[in-house]
Amino acid sequence: MRELMLVVHFIGLAMALGAGFANLFLDTVVAQLEPAERGNFMAKIAVLGRMGQIGLGLLLLSGFALITPYWKVLGQMPLHIAKLSLVAVLLISVSWILFMLGKAKKLGNPALLAKIKPVGILNFLIGITIVVLAVLTFG
Repeated sequence: MRELMLVVHFIGLAMALGAGFANLFLDTVVAQLEPAERGNFMAKIAVLGRMGQIGLGLLLLSGFALITPYWKVLGQMPLHIAKLSLVAVLLISVSWILFMLGKAKKLGNPALLAKIKPVGILNFLIGITIVVLAVLTFG
């Protein structure tokens, strides 16, 4: 069962961080588009956000299963505690982004989307840090 959960965890990682990498590179394309084209392009690549959310969900579900054997010794794993803390920060941040996306759509205010970009970059960096901490903990 552990191996299956690891496979699901790595698939979730690929989906979540893959969406972050893709958005990072697609930002260079978006910057070159005319303002009128940007909205259409962004609507087409919104699927990457959904992919990242599904990946994050897979990471959480499999992560809960994978951490079970470590509850008793968690106090002796400071890097893992740091990793779990960053996961909590990431979840709060992703929730805020989803809230802002919904608000921008509801109000028809694309200017609100500009507030999301720096948080998305921060989330990407947090995700990379989480991976580094996981490798240092279990590698």
